[in-house]
Amino acid sequence: MSLTIHHAFLPHTDAEAAIGFYRDLLGFEVRKDVGYQDMRWITVGPPGGAGTSIVLHPPAVDPGITDAERSTILELIAKGAYTAVTLASDDLDGLFARLQAAGADVVQEPIDQDYGVRDCAFRDPAGNLIRVNQAG
Repeated sequence: MSLTIHHAFLPHTDAEAAIGFYRDLLGFEVRKDVGYQDMRWITVGPPGGAGTSIVLHPPAVDPGITDAERSTILELIAKGAYTAVTLASDDLDGLFARLQAAGADVVQEPIDQDYGVRDCAFRDPAGNLIRVNQAG
């Protein structure tokens, strides 16, 4: 038996800015771009269609959420304290240089962590924390 992670979900607050970050800066392909009423879900992932996808979704669309709860969620997203994802790159320093040059919101420059991982971190346009580990 095998078990894999198929989709991970991150909220977006601006669909075009999210596409600009995930497709144009990170190099992911857009696998699906689905509109429903005035909302938009965008599925992105590594080119070639293999592996886990990230579904970028409108935040706090659950009708059971109050306006106050929705406001709190949006505040947490903007602070990068709501959710995060960790990616891996075989060229962490090259990716970092490219993202920094493009004006991405740098949280942490590449460093060797005490626990054996070399990583860096950014915020996407919504504020989600995007941590990148050196692969291999």
